[in-house]
Amino acid sequence: MFEHTPLTLAAAGASGAWVWDIVQDSLHVDARFAKLYGLDPAEALEGLPSGTFFKAIHPADRPRIRIAVAGIVAGAELFSKEFRVITPDGSVLWMHGRGQSHFDQQDNPVRFTGLFVDVTERKRTEERLRVAQTAGGIGTFEYIDGYATVTVSEEFCRLLGLHPAQVLPVQTINSIVAENEQPLIPEPRGGNVPTELDAVFQITRADNGSERWIARRGEIVREGSGYRLIGVIYDVTAAKQQEAVLRELNDTLEHRVEQEVAIRQKAEDTLRQAYKMEAIGQLTGGIAHDFNNLLMAISSSLALLEKRIPSDPDTVRLIRNAQQGATRGAALTQRMLAFARRQDLTPEPVDIAALVKGIADLIERTLGPAWPIELGFPDALPPVFADSNQLEMALLNLSVNARDAMPDGGVIHVAAEERTVAAGEITDLAAGHYVMLSVIDAGIGMDDDTLLRATDPFFTTKGVGKGTGLGLSMIHGLARQLKGTFILRSALQEGTKAELWLPATDRNPITKPAPASLAPAVGAGDKMTILAVDDDGLILMNTATMLEDLGHKVFEAYSGETALEILQAHPEIDLIITDQAMPNMMGTQLAERVALDRPEIPVILATGYGDLPDNAPLRMTKLNKPFDQAMLAKALDNARSPRTLAKQPE
Repeated sequence: MFEHTPLTLAAAGASGAWVWDIVQDSLHVDARFAKLYGLDPAEALEGLPSGTFFKAIHPADRPRIRIAVAGIVAGAELFSKEFRVITPDGSVLWMHGRGQSHFDQQDNPVRFTGLFVDVTERKRTEERLRVAQTAGGIGTFEYIDGYATVTVSEEFCRLLGLHPAQVLPVQTINSIVAENEQPLIPEPRGGNVPTELDAVFQITRADNGSERWIARRGEIVREGSGYRLIGVIYDVTAAKQQEAVLRELNDTLEHRVEQEVAIRQKAEDTLRQAYKMEAIGQLTGGIAHDFNNLLMAISSSLALLEKRIPSDPDTVRLIRNAQQGATRGAALTQRMLAFARRQDLTPEPVDIAALVKGIADLIERTLGPAWPIELGFPDALPPVFADSNQLEMALLNLSVNARDAMPDGGVIHVAAEERTVAAGEITDLAAGHYVMLSVIDAGIGMDDDTLLRATDPFFTTKGVGKGTGLGLSMIHGLARQLKGTFILRSALQEGTKAELWLPATDRNPITKPAPASLAPAVGAGDKMTILAVDDDGLILMNTATMLEDLGHKVFEAYSGETALEILQAHPEIDLIITDQAMPNMMGTQLAERVALDRPEIPVILATGYGDLPDNAPLRMTKLNKPFDQAMLAKALDNARSPRTLAKQPE
């Protein structure tokens, strides 16, 4: 009966399919359904008692599924439910059951057909995301009852001062918590299942011996007689320190109750905002890094495809449209990395007055004649230590925001002044010498709630399609990365003042050399034997293809361990290009291992993050992701240049 139903084709990508004969009250299932339930496939095709349908469904889910199926038997048309199934080996899987009733000419239900789709991974991902979003955490962990190890994220290890690893022993993690505290990963004692995960711990960092406070948030997921612990940890040291400051204020200034309440509220609001921005920044940076990898695969594939397909104008136009989209996506990820303070900056002494005057005409042409720019700079202003290109983008962004706040036109004031800041005078700003660049408008202004959220990523008041909501957050991230800060002052109908505080420097501004007349041809130089390393298969394939297209011979490795084996087997390898963020062995760690045995081999580190780590090997060149073939060729030339060779350790 089963093989003649129209369900067979629909079930091709499913975990099992069934036909329930309502009239005969019998159940016919396919081989996948039988395997899932631990049934004899031959008997399953011949027919089973209809109650068999509920046999493997988790006891906690069985009542509601019985009710849903009863509705089908009674004449309901569609069935769509998610529930757990216990397989013959005891595993618990999440299934999405989808089915429908079939009726005779008198509209009586005669048959119920459907299929199972395995959604276990999606449900587990939803659990982790729900916990992370609830806690606002960064480092993730998962402990399964009966195992002596915990699956953790790289950020989990960083917070605890542990060497990055995907799986760690429970004892290794719990040994770093103070003896008077409960274990960081709860274990059953006397057969008792843990009942609570939320806690705060004091630990000693293994890398530098500093005392830190770590908060844990999560939930306990029960599965039959066992359970799983899923959660996050994050650093709350700053919050603990702030709490100590607030307690001291309360002890010494009790007679000034009203003033103390206001101070405390402001301090707590500032702390929450700073902590929220830090947590969102970590998340945004991770997302941007993953998008960089995706864009890398897309853009490099399109470039290679354009070189290999026949010259057809329509096809070329479509490919270039896609390339433009990838380029716009790369620009967006750079703004996200800027907010996360992970973008690649080139800080140098900058004459801020000259920079602003140099782009004032461009800004006025961009804004239009209704919004003239009025400059206010003192005669003697020290240089600031900043990235001039990013600073120009920030100034243009602030000017556009000022224009949008004055739809009927108005003067935009751009000024700068020299300021000396004492310790604790401005939040998140160290004591020192600064230049404060301000952009001031007389527009509609912002209320307190909007002002509080203005630098949040993706928050915008400009309406759909008129902004990504990343402009101010990018400026905030830029200022923090340059060891400055970004402050907005505004009130409704009173305009807005945007202040960009940047550290002053005694060094003279750098005069940029004239651009070179011609860039070297792509792929110029000797042909090499290159080892490409990346744990992302798409990136590895495209990188290898671009290298081969440049005429080089390429070996491929999906991990640092495999790369070392290939390097040992092939002494003819001239150069290595590797990803940074890889499990078990990061790119910089691979380079360190290579430097011990083959110090003459240069290494190119391909990453979407900012500068090279401080401990990076000397013979390492950075290549920003996403990169195209021209950027790759230039990196190869730089890695093999005499300047780079001179950096080789003796």
